[in-house]
Amino acid sequence: MTMAQDKSLANQLALVTGASRGIGAATAEALAARGAHVVLTARTADGMEVVEQRIFDAGGAATIAPLDLTQNDAIAKLAAAIAERWQALDVLVLNAATLGTLGAVPAIDPKEMAHVLTLNVSAQAALIAAFDPLLRRAGAGKVIALTSSVGRNPRAYWGLYGASKAALETLVGAYGDEVAAISRVRTAILDPGATRTTMRARAYPGEDPASVKEPAVVAERIAAMAEAGFEDGHRERVG
Repeated sequence: MTMAQDKSLANQLALVTGASRGIGAATAEALAARGAHVVLTARTADGMEVVEQRIFDAGGAATIAPLDLTQNDAIAKLAAAIAERWQALDVLVLNAATLGTLGAVPAIDPKEMAHVLTLNVSAQAALIAAFDPLLRRAGAGKVIALTSSVGRNPRAYWGLYGASKAALETLVGAYGDEVAAISRVRTAILDPGATRTTMRARAYPGEDPASVKEPAVVAERIAAMAEAGFEDGHRERVG
């Protein structure tokens, strides 16, 4: 299979977190299919190498960058390395997240809460801070953050994960407001809805995976947003 002839994102740079599998991997491939050079990040290289090879085999361009998002120094170092090689970052997809244990709020383990909030919130703030200069240098920098319906609509036993997504939405929305009038950077919040991912399988172990959409459906929507652009503060859910 070869990449689509549409190269609407040619000469653009995109960075996708959590790109070793699921929605992140599919998004990296969809962006590459439109001509973007995609930087894939995830904690381990194995899965990313497979995704990178698929992109190469289809005629696309990608670079892998193993990265532990809980290490803020690592995020800053990655941003510095990217700035040495490229002039700007056109698309930042904040996809990486951890589910944590589903359970009642009184039963939340403080150590696990700290870990979930570090990855789902603090690391996202660090990514925005580290790549803000590169996003501002882009012709029209775009930040697309993936959320969940439980971030806005609390659900029993989803308190920890939902709280982390609510915080993410607030951070991204505030950043968008801060830069909208002084740059061409725009932010969007995307709820992928029910999607066939490892996280979904953990949350709904009895669900038939074939009953929910494939990650590629969400990835195509993200790539289309990166291509067409959007108003700041844009929100949508992929049905």
